[in-house]
Amino acid sequence: MDLLVVHAELSSSFLGYNGEIEMANNIAPSGLEKEQIFVMAEKEMEYRVELFNKLTSTCFKKCVENKYKDSELNMGENSCIDRCVSKYWQVTNLIGQMLGTGQPPM
Repeated sequence: MDLLVVHAELSSSFLGYNGEIEMANNIAPSGLEKEQIFVMAEKEMEYRVELFNKLTSTCFKKCVENKYKDSELNMGENSCIDRCVSKYWQVTNLIGQMLGTGQPPM
């Protein structure tokens, strides 16, 4: 998974989704609701930035040697990062689904 795909997935926000629901129902949110939506969107953005930073740090530490030999990642490092990001994303989505449905861990 390359950085553009990760960025695109992180870009989808609650605010856009909520706006679609409100437009479909032709309901204009009140001032208090708008403020709550904004606070929720802010919290989500903070969460997504933290998630991205943790993902980057974890996969970098795991896949890239401490001694830099080349100016670019080699094929092994690229493969490792792809697998690491994919697994991290799968686990994050699984945990989110489990928390959303209230299911106990497997």
